[in-house]
Amino acid sequence: MMIDNKPSVLVTGGAGYIGSHAVLALHDAGWPVAVIDNLSTGFRFAIPDGVPLYEGDIADADLVARIFAEQGTRAIMHFAGSIVVPESVTDPLKYYENNTAKSRALIAAAVKAGVPHFIFSSTAATYGMPDVAAVSEDTPQRPINPYGWSKLMTEQMLADVAAAHPMNFGVLRYFNVAGADPQARSGQSTAGATHLIKVAIEAALGKRESVSVFGTDYATPDGTGVRDYIHVSDLAAAHVLTLEALMADPARSLTMNCGYGRGFSVNEVLDAVDRVTNHKLDRRLEPRRPGDSDSLISDPSRLKATLGWEPKNADLDTIIAHALAWERKLTDLRG
Repeated sequence: MMIDNKPSVLVTGGAGYIGSHAVLALHDAGWPVAVIDNLSTGFRFAIPDGVPLYEGDIADADLVARIFAEQGTRAIMHFAGSIVVPESVTDPLKYYENNTAKSRALIAAAVKAGVPHFIFSSTAATYGMPDVAAVSEDTPQRPINPYGWSKLMTEQMLADVAAAHPMNFGVLRYFNVAGADPQARSGQSTAGATHLIKVAIEAALGKRESVSVFGTDYATPDGTGVRDYIHVSDLAAAHVLTLEALMADPARSLTMNCGYGRGFSVNEVLDAVDRVTNHKLDRRLEPRRPGDSDSLISDPSRLKATLGWEPKNADLDTIIAHALAWERKLTDLRG
């Protein structure tokens, strides 16, 4: 299927948090798009009307081949996988299965069907604990947990496959994704989510008693960890621009960091949630978690220079306001 020279895109994990926003961005821009999701952490309501949903596993070669044939798939955006870092430490085989082995199966199906473009949802966790203030794509990748390793292995697979077959790829390494669709069509919906802004907003709305602050003795201005937060809709826009770039030059593959290039500490984020919600959060000080770095901030200059990407929601209060609006809508959806 092709509409106005836009080929059909299959989004794996398209009923999940980031994947659903990529589906919205593609759908809004007129791309033909289909979703495969096993709905283990995704939600049917996150998928727009008119977008086909195939409920199943990305490692089901027969199902994936059928989707490619029915949809005329020419590009894949691959979001499906497991993302909880502490869980990857206690259950590493789950992460090597879901994030590495199943990605291999999906890539193999794409090669067999001749799908020429593949965009992969990677992570700043592949850098581990970098010793630079701003992380560029050339910063050494030294993961410190199975989650980071499982993603780095898939990056390597894509590079090797692209060298051997007519496929190019985009690897996008996310920093801390936050916020929700500005029109409140989707957002972070997973129960028990560990994302700081999601947790803080749940607490502000009375869904949690408090917010834990893990560590107050980091080498940062206020002692709490600093992270680079990127609005999920700006991230989704980067995926669409990446796809356009891959199509424009089939001989070129791209690896890019996705962040804003500035960080906020845990306390700064919680102060902003207090401000936006007009609610004083109960903050519980807890010991550091193993493997948490002092600061993790992106250098997004390659993304901007390569794609002309400019974020539209690069404001912490805006990110929080969109997440708050979604959380209130989610309460209504669940009754």
